[in-house]
Amino acid sequence: MNTKIGILLTLLCLILSLSSPAQGVLAEYIQEGIDNNLVLKEKNISIEHSNLALKDAKSYFLPAVDFGMTYNLAKGGRTIDFPVGDLLNDVYSTLNALTQSSQFHQLENVKVNFLANNFYDARFRVSMPLINPHLSYQKDIREKQVQVSEYDLAIYKATLIQDIKLAYFDFCTAHTAIEVIKSSKKLVDQNLKDNQSLLENGKGLPASVLRAESEVENINALMIEAENRKKNASYYLNFLLNRPLETELIFEEQYPDWEKINSMALEDNLSYRPELLRIATFHSIQETQLKSSKNYWIPRLNTFADLGSQAFNFDVSNQDSPYVFFGLNLSMPIFQGSRNRYQIQRSQLDMENISIQERLIENKLSIDLKVAKNQLRTSEASFHTAEKKEDSSDAYLRLVSRGFKEGAYSLIEFIDARNQYTQAALQKTINAYALLKAQATLERQLLTDSY
Repeated sequence: MNTKIGILLTLLCLILSLSSPAQGVLAEYIQEGIDNNLVLKEKNISIEHSNLALKDAKSYFLPAVDFGMTYNLAKGGRTIDFPVGDLLNDVYSTLNALTQSSQFHQLENVKVNFLANNFYDARFRVSMPLINPHLSYQKDIREKQVQVSEYDLAIYKATLIQDIKLAYFDFCTAHTAIEVIKSSKKLVDQNLKDNQSLLENGKGLPASVLRAESEVENINALMIEAENRKKNASYYLNFLLNRPLETELIFEEQYPDWEKINSMALEDNLSYRPELLRIATFHSIQETQLKSSKNYWIPRLNTFADLGSQAFNFDVSNQDSPYVFFGLNLSMPIFQGSRNRYQIQRSQLDMENISIQERLIENKLSIDLKVAKNQLRTSEASFHTAEKKEDSSDAYLRLVSRGFKEGAYSLIEFIDARNQYTQAALQKTINAYALLKAQATLERQLLTDSY
């Protein structure tokens, strides 16, 4: 009866494998892992940081308005003497004599300090760059750095999805193995009871009871091993989901997506892999940096305008205190100790280094893709072989079980048939999830939308 139930369950699984793409629980776990992962949150913050740096670079193209004020109190210091009295007093005396008046007053010599005392200068300054290619290059670099942060996020996210899938498939493997072992345990338990009954009625042998007890212990050992594997897989999956390790997981049978497997087996395009796009963006950043280094000779031209007020003793009512001041600031390097030439050489070396890294990554991704495809083909062949082996061992077990009850087969033959069926069922489970793991690995290599 147990064997017939196993056959019906096997047929049901085969039917579902052809029609059911359901991976709802796994999809929920993947989404939960993405939402709760601390590293992803950190990388999202890094993207926000890069976006702010880009906005900062763009802000340098806009006018800047600043307010500034200075106030001076001074005593002593250098002075300038202006002998205005010595120059004009004799002339004024002559004029007074000629005009018989005193309208030309005598003047004293003037002594003016260089340091202004009780003097304020308050102003609004508007400044803006007119010619500065360095700012454009920096803006381009910041834009590409945002892309690099986004590629880092995509790489880690794809790896996290793969890890969650592999962990869940390990959990499902152990869970299904436990169910298979439980089914076999019922057979060996029943076999032990039958042999004990025969021995009690004088028709059995003690050796048969001992052999049946040994088989029960073997099944118990397999059960303990499978349960420990299930616990370890659940711990790791809960760790990836960033939740308590003892949290109970939901089992949902997973089936290979044959249409996707066949489609991925023909796919070879890796140009959209974020690893390649990331290193290509780094290469573009170095190209921009090299252009910036080579254009060091281009003059920098800035303009500014001041709108302010200045006076002694805070005499803001003085009509001469307001002022407007406009200017241009030109800067052009002439000689800087060959620093610019050295910077160009460093940028060229960096570009060569990134080109080497780019080729290495391309080769590694190409090898990983080929290995993943070969592993998928191997797992697919092993799965089909395990299916056939399970079918044949199940048929053989049914035959031997019926013959054993009729006395046509010995206990050893029955135990051997039962072991073959148990091993075949376990191997099919292992190969089925090995195929799913190979599919998940290939999905990671091709970066397909797989959940």
